[in-house]
Amino acid sequence: MPTLTAVLGISAYYHDSAAALLVDGEIVAAIEEERFSRKKHDSDFPVRAIATCLEMAGLEADQLDHVGFYDKPYLKFDRLVETHLACAPRSFESFAAAMPVWLKQKLRLPAEMRRALGGGYKKAFVFAEHHESHAAAAFFPSPFDEAAILTMDGVGEWATASFGHGSGNRVSLSHQLDFPHSLGLLYSAFTAYAGFEVNADEYKLMGLAPYGEPRFVDRILDHLIDLKDDGSFRLDMSYFEFASGLKMINEKFEGLFGQRTREPETKIDPHYMDVAASIQQVSERVVMRAARHLHAQTGLRNLCMSGGVALNCVANGRLLREGPFEQIWVQPASGDSGSALGVAQFIWHQLLDQPRSAVPDDRQKGSLLGPEFVDSQIASALDARGVSYRRFDSEQALLDRVASALDAGEVIGWFQGRMEFGPRALGSRSILGDPRRPEMQRLINQKVKFREGFRPFAPAVIRECVDDYFEWQPRHESPYMLMVTPVRADRRIEPADTGERDIDARQSPRSEIPAVTHVDYSARIQTLDERRHGRFARLVRTFHRLTGCPVVINTSFNLSWEPIVCSPDDAIETFMSSDIDTLCIGSYLVEKKAQRSWIEVGADRRIDAVFDGLLASPCCGLELVRGPDEWRCSGCRHGFPVVDGIPQLFWPHDEISRDGDVTEVVKSFYEENPFPNY
Repeated sequence: MPTLTAVLGISAYYHDSAAALLVDGEIVAAIEEERFSRKKHDSDFPVRAIATCLEMAGLEADQLDHVGFYDKPYLKFDRLVETHLACAPRSFESFAAAMPVWLKQKLRLPAEMRRALGGGYKKAFVFAEHHESHAAAAFFPSPFDEAAILTMDGVGEWATASFGHGSGNRVSLSHQLDFPHSLGLLYSAFTAYAGFEVNADEYKLMGLAPYGEPRFVDRILDHLIDLKDDGSFRLDMSYFEFASGLKMINEKFEGLFGQRTREPETKIDPHYMDVAASIQQVSERVVMRAARHLHAQTGLRNLCMSGGVALNCVANGRLLREGPFEQIWVQPASGDSGSALGVAQFIWHQLLDQPRSAVPDDRQKGSLLGPEFVDSQIASALDARGVSYRRFDSEQALLDRVASALDAGEVIGWFQGRMEFGPRALGSRSILGDPRRPEMQRLINQKVKFREGFRPFAPAVIRECVDDYFEWQPRHESPYMLMVTPVRADRRIEPADTGERDIDARQSPRSEIPAVTHVDYSARIQTLDERRHGRFARLVRTFHRLTGCPVVINTSFNLSWEPIVCSPDDAIETFMSSDIDTLCIGSYLVEKKAQRSWIEVGADRRIDAVFDGLLASPCCGLELVRGPDEWRCSGCRHGFPVVDGIPQLFWPHDEISRDGDVTEVVKSFYEENPFPNY
């Protein structure tokens, strides 16, 4: 039996911890820890992700040949200490907050890693540089034999951006930009100013930008960033706090733009839309200049990208349309999670000198690198929760039923095959809808995802039909939903110009597929083919045959505050907690209206009949005599006032937020029947 070589890559402790496993150079598994912990952007050591990778390969920790970590902690610690000393004494609070985790974990990383591997791994560890891991993740899985490499993010050890090239089984980085001069941190500073969460909501800022006017571009270029022709730049750090404090920006930054930082969850006024549009345009200018300089330096036709900035799909789309490179490949997990895969591939190809041959479809395997659940596991999960479902023995019959439900305006939870690696749902853990319906964007955002209504959705489109709807060259692909492109002019609808700058007032249809067309007539496309996307691609083909439309809405299967679902249990819980109409999970179809907790509410909105056999007086447990203004206990005659149609069933007090407000009968009813349409 041939000897296998197993290489494990790990990223942890900053953002999106993950593990990736190669066996003889083939990607066996790559998974983010958040999918198991259910903690969005979990940065803890990826113990469960590691265990699942090993389980999927049928290996134990002592069978690993090499284990790598995605950056160099001591070099990062050097930057941290040097920066805080340079900014002392104002940096003391930030330094004190950072030290405990460094002293307890990060400076003792080999011991942490051995403990996480159960003591089974006895060999040495490999520590790659942060942007080296990004570069490896960008080039080695790509479909190119040779390519230029551009990596841009917040910060690694010292580097915030780097460029070089990859050829065969080697990557080489020749230039870098150092902290604190960072495009990723600049964009995050504006994310914070707009009232969004740093390191989580940068894509919200990108989605907000088309609603604004870029009227602050010159102000940014004159005061915040000194941008050179080659894409390098320096930031004026007097406007920022991220190097020395616990905040991103200061009062001088706010003064520059004439308005305070927006409070989270408050109404977004046009000022912040304009700020978003301005920093987006500046960011695109930086990326375009860097790419043109890189092309001039290397003379190569192809470009590979990774790092958090590479998830800015608006900039990516513009670079593909207007830039000097013929083909661009972006790592689907471009954030730190993808660097777990990068360091594993760096070890295999660069350190072990194993050969590499490019393949036309890339070696990322559609980024479907997580666990898969067979029908028997799915049925067990459904049965354990008492879910009513129907099994389909014919795949085509299942697809026909789901396509008809989409055509009828239903929102579909779609759980199939291996889970995606990276921040995008690519057709395995997705929520689907009909893009032709104007109301679908707001419906899914507010009643399913529970998030801002302006957030755009991606169209998943059959590859050979993409240029029927979008300004896109058929020779290009976008299987990982990382490129934004304009909708074709002949598919657009010109809305009436009301002069309103309110987001809600600008939600009128912009094209024949309004639910996936952003306010600026753009769309973040995913091109589908059966080699990568299997059953999902066949579903969209079925929908195309039924409706004549080769496009569906594809957004991630999660509530806005949760990671993408991983297991059948996660999928069922999210389905029952939102307004998803139908769940297609493996070979099973689960309809919300078939569940025992479903309530059909009439036009009068009365649902009292549901409770007739359950409601009882909190004081005596007897029947309640119901009146329009008061309900009374039939035993002791205690009265409970009705306020705005809601009986105030508190006992023995008359206040809310006190223990004992809800009787055990009603409490148990809610636990067993968690009303999915509330």
